[in-house]
Amino acid sequence: MTRRTVSLLVLALVFLLILWLAPSVLLVVFAGILVAVLLRGGGNWIARKLNIDPSYGLALFCVALVLAAAVFIGFAGAALANQVQILIDSLPDAIEAARGYVDKHGWIQRGIDMVNPSDLAPSGGATTAFNVTFGFLGNAVVILFVGLYGAVAPATYVNGFTALFSPSLRPKVRAMLKQATIALRGWLRAQFISMTVVGVLTGLGLWALGVPLAPILAVLAALLTFIPNLGPIMAAVPAILLGFADGLTTAMWIAGLYVVVQTIESYFITPRVQEEVVSLPPALTISAQLLFGLLFGIMGLALATPLAAVVLRIGHKFYVDDYLEEEALQTRA
Repeated sequence: MTRRTVSLLVLALVFLLILWLAPSVLLVVFAGILVAVLLRGGGNWIARKLNIDPSYGLALFCVALVLAAAVFIGFAGAALANQVQILIDSLPDAIEAARGYVDKHGWIQRGIDMVNPSDLAPSGGATTAFNVTFGFLGNAVVILFVGLYGAVAPATYVNGFTALFSPSLRPKVRAMLKQATIALRGWLRAQFISMTVVGVLTGLGLWALGVPLAPILAVLAALLTFIPNLGPIMAAVPAILLGFADGLTTAMWIAGLYVVVQTIESYFITPRVQEEVVSLPPALTISAQLLFGLLFGIMGLALATPLAAVVLRIGHKFYVDDYLEEEALQTRA
């Protein structure tokens, strides 16, 4: 058995072992790599525009992100606190209006009666909620540090990873990593376009409905578009609650707006944009989300599309073009 074969077998065994024992570790590392690609790409863009060293561009990009987040949180926090107080003051009237609507529509009451609240609550109560929250925050910290270290010194980690392969395989491994980076950059561009469209459509719709804090809620909807299916629900909740301050009808119009915008985004905008930028077929995008969401939960759902983009690009380049098409060329020769 050659060293080349041994290196592949060892790495495949380690990968399968981690996938079996702790699949979330691989997803967290991949999320960190995605953050590194984002930070490095933004830093390089600033460096080219200002004609400075890429390390300085990375630092400026990180500072800009932190300042933007601080401004958004500070402004949104104060404004939302004010609106929450308004909501609390008007909540009794909203509840009374909701009761009246339910009484007029018997099918709603029948649907409520079919739901068992104990089935909706996770087992373990507060302990489970604490564990989930702690796990989420811990993963977020790990992803952030992996992304930062990867963005600061990408060559260190590329060299370390390729060193695990036999020398004859290292050029191809480097080529694969380069193609993976190209795929992730393309996916990030496509995702930015989708998030922008969602933010604009949501902002215009909320403004037309006269909802307070429409710009903040639009930015929140855009950011949470990164998480398919679950993100839109998380973004809609504060908007719907604010709508209840003006009555049940307004809240229902807001819910309808979010459903329409997210339907357009999920089935028309994102698949089309990703097909154009990343060459990711729409049906494959939706299928990957379903598969990874079923296998790995929320994180798998959030990372399904960039994973599919990487696998598709590498598979097409090194399996279809370099391996299968070589047989076709040999046949014609």
